[in-house]
Amino acid sequence: MSITALLVLAAEAAEPSKVPFYLGGGVFALWAVALSVVGLSRPDFPSTPGAARGLYGVSAVLMALAAASAILTS
Repeated sequence: MSITALLVLAAEAAEPSKVPFYLGGGVFALWAVALSVVGLSRPDFPSTPGAARGLYGVSAVLMALAAASAILTS
């Protein structure tokens, strides 16, 4: 095995897995699509200010998790 092959293997082993980002980003994207489908089909969605704050909170947490996983796996 040549030195170049060993260096390539070492570089590949040093990279972190992107799976957490793919999962976090996928869940966040599915959440956004679900909110848009429900929001477009129901004119009074969300029906109360408390429900709106809850949706904002869940969205903010999912966004933070996706962003953090992107940073940590870069």
